[in-house]
Amino acid sequence: MDALTSEQLKKIMPTAKAETIESFVDPLNQTLSEFGIDTEQRAACFLAQLAHESGALRYVKELASGEAYEGRKDLGNVEPGDGVRYKGRGLIQITGRTNYGHCGQALGEDLVANPEKLEEPLLAARSAGWFWSTRKLNDWADKGDFRTITKRINGGFNGLEDRLAYYGRAREVYGLPPADDNGDGDTETSDEV
Repeated sequence: MDALTSEQLKKIMPTAKAETIESFVDPLNQTLSEFGIDTEQRAACFLAQLAHESGALRYVKELASGEAYEGRKDLGNVEPGDGVRYKGRGLIQITGRTNYGHCGQALGEDLVANPEKLEEPLLAARSAGWFWSTRKLNDWADKGDFRTITKRINGGFNGLEDRLAYYGRAREVYGLPPADDNGDGDTETSDEV
């Protein structure tokens, strides 16, 4: 698979600003390579999902304050202020002290001490790749199962129509045939989640 170009990224995310695309194209290419998102199908799924999650690269930090995560032991938020400190960041919102720790360890960065680093283009992209890889989403992309990928990222199907629009553009950019109305590609899909 050839490297992603700024022109291709703009076609996938037409509302993204040119300077934002320029700041993310190299980090995204590094992420695609680093995390084995190395086929057109995998890249189309990955880019469509992060386009929705980030508002076309507009948001690398959750808009909400993070107070809703305060005291969430399931996220590792056990210290006062953890909810706000470890709110969602990155192109696929990494949330909670525990996830910041695991992600940082995998990426070689101390994200628990420096959570804002996930707002930088390279780490925002790499954290999305880490999330993708640890949830084995390449497997679902290979099956063409966009709905399961959505559920694994979102916990449901919030924003599915928007995600499908990005996915359709990404498939076109990569020369893939259109997916069906559920976002399923050429192969059999599974309802397993």
